[in-house]
Amino acid sequence: MSQLDFTIERLDLPTHPSPLKFSHEQGDFQANFVTDSQRVIYRADVDLEGTAAPPQACELLEVAGPRAQIAFAAEEVAAGIVTCGGLCPGLNDVIRAIVLALWHRYAIRRISGFRYGFRGLLKEFNLEPLSLTPEVVRSIHHRGGTLLGSSRGHGDRSAAMVDRLEEEKINMLFVIGGDGTQKGALALFEALKRRSRAAVVIGIPKTIDNDLSFVQRSFGFETSVSLAAEAVAGAHVEASGAIDGVGIVKVMGRQSGFIAAQTTLANNDVNFCLIPEVPFALKGDNGLCHHLEERLQSRGHAVILLAEGAGQPLLDALERTDASGNKKLADIGLYVKAEIASHFAQRQQEVNIKYIDPSYLIRSAPANANDSVYCARLGTNAVHAAMTGRTGMLVSLIHDRFVHVPMKMAVAERNVINPDGSLWRDVLDATGQPPLMTN
Repeated sequence: MSQLDFTIERLDLPTHPSPLKFSHEQGDFQANFVTDSQRVIYRADVDLEGTAAPPQACELLEVAGPRAQIAFAAEEVAAGIVTCGGLCPGLNDVIRAIVLALWHRYAIRRISGFRYGFRGLLKEFNLEPLSLTPEVVRSIHHRGGTLLGSSRGHGDRSAAMVDRLEEEKINMLFVIGGDGTQKGALALFEALKRRSRAAVVIGIPKTIDNDLSFVQRSFGFETSVSLAAEAVAGAHVEASGAIDGVGIVKVMGRQSGFIAAQTTLANNDVNFCLIPEVPFALKGDNGLCHHLEERLQSRGHAVILLAEGAGQPLLDALERTDASGNKKLADIGLYVKAEIASHFAQRQQEVNIKYIDPSYLIRSAPANANDSVYCARLGTNAVHAAMTGRTGMLVSLIHDRFVHVPMKMAVAERNVINPDGSLWRDVLDATGQPPLMTN
């Protein structure tokens, strides 16, 4: 994306002193408020042979955190939380962090959890909101899934959702979800502007594929990689314990292969990593099956790790979409398994294939400690942003700094692995697979 504009919109509301007891001074051993002048440079790479111009103000990211002046008094706020899309480790952690920050930091007592995604904001589904208090969310971070339930779709019903927010008198909505969810949140933000409603919409990026732009790492991603690595370890044990054993593991990654790539590096038992960003062939002198033959001849076993979106051009295209409008993918894992079995059967060579798909076990797991910390900080910073009247934005992590990113920037294009970049280079180095398996 060549043109950067990280300008964050804010409601034009009167300001109030923050109830938080932070400091304005450095060196007084007290945590400080964040000022609006604090910024983070997005383009951190510098080419010494280039002639890069200094960044403009709109190209700098706002630093997230509490401000000394806020836009809402506690008695004015009625907050809502909604979780959308597929499950992901850490959803309950984010819900809990938002509720605790609203309740304990800003003394807000009206907090509603809208159930089963955007359906909870549509009156025809008759889903009553859940009243959220510290007692309700006290231990939910120990459980996987989401207290509020989740579903896909209905993000295009922004007018009806605004009606429901008006009916419930909600003026602060936290939307937890991925690319499709944040597109729905952006449409909701635009609909609120058209009606001149003084309500803020704040996004918290949740995508297990780690594919939202301007988001260094989505919550739950680290947990997912840890659990995927366990599945790969199991596949390796199974493969190495059989004659010409082949372990195949399929993980999440519709258009981005970050989980597969990071799992490969975390485990180091993977011999072939297949991702959506890099094409591959199954047959031919440079196809996967040929290289698999060579691997079995030399070592007697192999492990293949593939992302669900890898190799889709090899399959008959499906014209179906899910409720969020995402194209339904053909099952590349089962296809590769069948093609490998057929290839070796034609050569009358014994091969023992063990196929593992841990996707739903990973999605439904509770967050690990690092992801829990990340979720807590995302949720708290989302509340700080909402209280200042900022809207149409999500809280993100860039260069290990919590920042504000406009929703329209985050959903403009997907974040994918650069096949020419360092991550994929390290994967190739770890697996020893050919740089490109095409004929």
